[in-house]
Parts: sequence; C-alpha cells; structure tokens
Amino acid sequence: LRITVWSLCTKSVSYIKYPKACQQGVAFTKDGRYMAVAERRDCKDFISIFVCRNWQLLRHFDTETQDLFGIEWAPNGCVLAAWDTCLEYKVLLYSLDGRLLSSYRAYEWPLGIKSIAWSPSSQFLAIGSFDEKVRILNHVTWKKITELGHPATIASKKTIVYKEVEKSPTVGTERLSFPPTRALASSLFSTQSKYDICQVPVSLHYIKPVADRANPKVGVGMLAFSADNCFLATKNDNIPNAVWIWDIRKLKLAVVLEQLCTIQCFQWDPCQPRLAVCTGSSRVYLWSPAGCVVVQVPGEGDFQIMALSWHSSGDSMLLLSKDHFCVCYLEREEV
Repeated sequence: LRITVWSLCTKSVSYIKYPKACQQGVAFTKDGRYMAVAERRDCKDFISIFVCRNWQLLRHFDTETQDLFGIEWAPNGCVLAAWDTCLEYKVLLYSLDGRLLSSYRAYEWPLGIKSIAWSPSSQFLAIGSFDEKVRILNHVTWKKITELGHPATIASKKTIVYKEVEKSPTVGTERLSFPPTRALASSLFSTQSKYDICQVPVSLHYIKPVADRANPKVGVGMLAFSADNCFLATKNDNIPNAVWIWDIRKLKLAVVLEQLCTIQCFQWDPCQPRLAVCTGSSRVYLWSPAGCVVVQVPGEGDFQIMALSWHSSGDSMLLLSKDHFCVCYLEREEV
C-alpha cells in the first residue's frame, strides 16, 4: 500500500509508504500545513507527520496502540488524538513533535470508542462510546470534565423535546379540478410534517441491539460541536430517530429532536449555532436556539436526502441522495 500525492500546480508526484487502512488514517491540520498518516509496519502502529509544502517527513513515532483505528488533529493544529480499536478503550494525545501528552481510558473490558470530535476552540475533546455515553476531556489536564448519558426516557423539565408528526395536506374544494393539475396531484398525495413540543416525561423509540452480531447498533456513533462551541449534537445508535443537543456552557441536555425516520446525517452551520438534519426523506430539518423548522425540498420524484454539507459561508448547503444532489439556498434576513 502507498499514498500518491499529485501536485496540480507543478505536476510533481510524491509517495508515502505503509499507510494503514483504518477508519481515519489520514488527517490534515485545519490550516493545511501538516498531514498525519497512520502506518502499520512489522505488526506495530506508527504515525508520520509530513510538512505539506514539500512533503518532507517532520516526525515519525510509534504509538501505544494494539490496533490504531483513527487520528484527528485539534483545530489549532497543536495536538493529535489517536484512538485504538473498539476492543481496547484508549485515546492517546500527541504533540506536533511526537511527544505523548496524555492517554485516557474510561473502562477496560467492554467495547470502547465509537466516535470522536474536537470543539472548534480545541478546548474540549468529546469521546462517544459503546456504553451510550459521551465523555468530554479538557485541554489543560486532559482529564474528564463530565459524562453525558443517553437514557430512553427524557424526564427533566428543563429539556425541550421536539417530536416530528405528519399531517395530511388540506386542499380547498374550490381548488379541486378534474383532471387535477400536476401541482395539485402532488400536493394531494404528499404528506407534510411539523414539530410538536412534547410534555415530559417522554419515552423515545429504543431498539434493543442484537448481541450476537458484529458492529452492533449501540453507542454514540455521531458527534459534532457547533461553530461557537456552545452546543454539542449527538446520536445514540440504539435510539436511531433522535438527535440530542447539549448546552456545553451548562453541561446539560437542552433539546431532543425525535424524528419519524432514522437520522442519516447532521451538520452544524459553520457560522452560527444552526443544525441541519436529514433522515432519508425529502425534508431537511433545521434547529437553532430560536426553534425548529421542517423544510420540504421541492423537486420531481422522490428525492431522498442521505447526506448534507454546509457551504463555508453558511448561506447554502448541498443535499445528496443516492444518485442526485441539489443545492439549497437559505434566504438571509435583510438587516
């Protein structure tokens, strides 16, 4: 195995040997100056750090892992997080020059780490685990600040629960015509949805994981911090229809969004605390501290949104189905 780096400017080619095929084996710093590569040589894990300007090797060091599973730079480019396979709960934090700053282990024998996310300020590292909890480490001591659980019943009165409900379209009799127009026919047979605010306690749709199969649908599989570091969105895979939004300033659960379908993807607006969610339907769901909204994507046929990606300006986003995509523009309020 090798990595080939092609320059589109000078047409030069560089080769990097022994990359490891793992979940996240290549990571760039946010400023694009350095690249870290996970490697496997002689049954041992290594990390190499390259200078992207000329692809010179800056540091090469071995890691204290059984089977390195992924690496992720802090946004400030000073710390590299490396984590082990799910059979071994271990997070290692390295400096740019390859020194081991700290290691963290929450427990030993059960399945371990499932997802990892840095806060944009590099002050927090969130670790999602198979035990359905998120642990947040601080950047000073690399010790745990808090542990966030994902129970199937929401009981706190300080948590707002938004539940998606479907409603049948209402068409006035004066609009009915025969044969119906194309727009009228599509509106008659398409269901719409909206959010209701539920009274707590609320029981969420919980799926008991199958214990005797590989890759069980259990644990925190998706994590993302908002651009202003104030919120953390999570998804617990055995409560597949819910997005949990935590207030990082209070370290409390602020909002739960319960959808009708399984959460496929969510992503924060890069400029403000606004979360976009998709569930494999033709709708996009947007949450901000002001509230929730459901946006129906207009288009011919059944456009099932499986993934989405914000533009860096926060003005638009890309919506992807299996074989189509569309660009969604958000109207900005005139100040």
